[in-house]
Amino acid sequence: MGSKWRKVKLALGLNLCVYGPNNHVVDNDDDDEDSLPPSERRSDAALLSPPPGDWTSAPPTPASNKLRLSKSLSRSSSKKTCSICLASMRRGDGQAIFTAECSHSFHFQCIASNVKHGNQICPVCRAKWKEIPLQGPNLDSPAGRARINPVDWPQNNDMMTVIRRLPPPRSNSTRHVAPLFQAPEPAIFNDDESLDHETNSTDRSFSNKGPVDCDDNRRKVSIMTYTEVSAVPRSSSSDSFTVLLHLKAPVSNSWHNTSRNDATLPKISQTPRAPVDLVTVLDISGSMAGTKLALLKRAMGFVIQNLGPNDRLAVIAFSSTARRLFPLRRMSEAGRQQALQAVNSLVANGGTNIAEGLRKGAKIMEDRREKNPVASIILLSDGQDTYTVNNIGGNQNRPNYQLLLPLSIRPDETSGFKIPVHAFGFGADHDASSMHSISEISGGTFSFIETEGVIQDAFAQCIGGLLSVVVKDLHVKIECVHPTIHLCSLKAGSYPNRVLSNQRVGSVDVGDLYADEERDFLVSVNVPTEISSNETSLLKVSCVYNDPLTKESVTLEGEEVRIKRTDVARQEDISIEVDRQQNRIRAAEAMAQARTAAENGDLAGAVSILENIRKVLSETVSAKSHDRLCIALDAELKEMQERMASRHVYEASGRAYILSGLSSHSWQRATARGDSTDGSSLVQAYQTPSMVEMVTRSQASLLGSPSAQRLLRPVWSFASQPKPR
Repeated sequence: MGSKWRKVKLALGLNLCVYGPNNHVVDNDDDDEDSLPPSERRSDAALLSPPPGDWTSAPPTPASNKLRLSKSLSRSSSKKTCSICLASMRRGDGQAIFTAECSHSFHFQCIASNVKHGNQICPVCRAKWKEIPLQGPNLDSPAGRARINPVDWPQNNDMMTVIRRLPPPRSNSTRHVAPLFQAPEPAIFNDDESLDHETNSTDRSFSNKGPVDCDDNRRKVSIMTYTEVSAVPRSSSSDSFTVLLHLKAPVSNSWHNTSRNDATLPKISQTPRAPVDLVTVLDISGSMAGTKLALLKRAMGFVIQNLGPNDRLAVIAFSSTARRLFPLRRMSEAGRQQALQAVNSLVANGGTNIAEGLRKGAKIMEDRREKNPVASIILLSDGQDTYTVNNIGGNQNRPNYQLLLPLSIRPDETSGFKIPVHAFGFGADHDASSMHSISEISGGTFSFIETEGVIQDAFAQCIGGLLSVVVKDLHVKIECVHPTIHLCSLKAGSYPNRVLSNQRVGSVDVGDLYADEERDFLVSVNVPTEISSNETSLLKVSCVYNDPLTKESVTLEGEEVRIKRTDVARQEDISIEVDRQQNRIRAAEAMAQARTAAENGDLAGAVSILENIRKVLSETVSAKSHDRLCIALDAELKEMQERMASRHVYEASGRAYILSGLSSHSWQRATARGDSTDGSSLVQAYQTPSMVEMVTRSQASLLGSPSAQRLLRPVWSFASQPKPR
């Protein structure tokens, strides 16, 4: 029984929850696997993650290489397998093997990297080592060569050292705990790997040099407007007439069900996309130990495997302090191996210093020498910052969460959004208010990962969007046409917007758009009487943005918004498009009011607010037409009511669920909350085809069938699906 339990723990901790480098060997089902040359072997982890070569055209996984769990579990603890990278160890393969004092063996390079990240215990039996393997720097490395391995040392297996750790000095005082990370950091993070300015023409999935048809309307933002009614009597006037401004980003790539291996699997067209600079800021405090950290490693493995060679990644791990695991570097084959090794070596301990983690993440973005067109930070934490918010700012009843966000990545009036931080609150103990504030201030989204097992799906949805940015720095301008018309209000959620003092001109800073994303803004204007004309011109809408592929500025002019003027009054049908967005705004405002009531201790009042808005929505035109968004809003409001059943339930999940919903509706962008990433969930507002595709790949990653394995190949260009309205 004990032996079986150890194998299960090993599988959960090492095999099933992490990705490993996939350029090594595999424990085949046959006993003569050692006779295969190293180039023909693959690890079991490689069966869970895509091959590093030409992933879009790789052949299907042969039947002989199907993952057999029982074999994997039993062999993972044998001396033939390195428990860190999950590749087999065979003398003569050109890799040094380190055998610890507890008799467990590892590749020297793997265990040295593990130790450099603070692990000084055996990954298998957790025995504390006295002799520690270290890999020293190559002092004769070529001048000017970037050092881009996890500890900023060149990979050189010739330099190996085993250091015997001295016992700590005896003292009656509390023993000082050594910092988690030992390798020194540079003062300036300007060691980012250079961008590939001469991308191979065959790698068009990542190239920003590929041919782009700028005259193709499918590559342009579409502008549409809807008035609440189509006609108004000449003798009538209105002080609040609603106009809907609808924007839609260019579509993503098309599905082609013509795969020669399986007609049910999509064959992705090869078109360019904008590469990404991504920094992940990960909480590895003591509360993350065990299953949480293992699932985080697995989720990060999925992210790493789905970034392309022109995308760049850096990882910040924070607990009581923060440390950069490796510089911002391209996710080439070597880059992915390094990233996987660094992430897999993480150990949980210490407190929670979110501010320090974000400071290091912002510093990477600020100090980088070159910049990809898209940049973002992903923050994950399961706790509350005990180093900044509670120690600075005075009033602890109303903490100043802005202190957590570095000035260098905050938006300002001149440059708009800088670096959005997409925050993920993990579990019931995280500080939802602080995480929501961080994302709201920076222009990112806040997701609530309630169930530990969905962390990978939540990350997948996020990067599905980041890897499909088609519009940068979108700015919308709204001008009144008729001389007596003025703007009464402009409802744009969390997007910065303004109306000039003359009330004739307004604007919205939208920022970036993912492929197929839509944005809806409601403008209220006055309508004067019109005696002589058959129509009244209300507004003129235009927008300007940057194309991240061509680097060109694009200016678009929309058609004038007009309404007909009739001689007699008649009942006009209300536009369902306008009614739908009015319902969304009503629901979001009710959510905010209910949250305020709940924070003030009035849970009954909060539930009543949500119940009242549900009744209002049920009587609208879109509800009676069984509009999907209206149905989803009702389901979400009902879920919020249930999460306010008691103070305990609200503190555990209600607050985070509401804040994640507010984040989603205010930015009109998908967030993870509850079962929102589940295909059967009603709460799926704002998901794009690219997000759906990436979540589908995440959910398929735990399957072992050949079809699922082929689906796991990274999607660096995405497919479009019609978005239900």
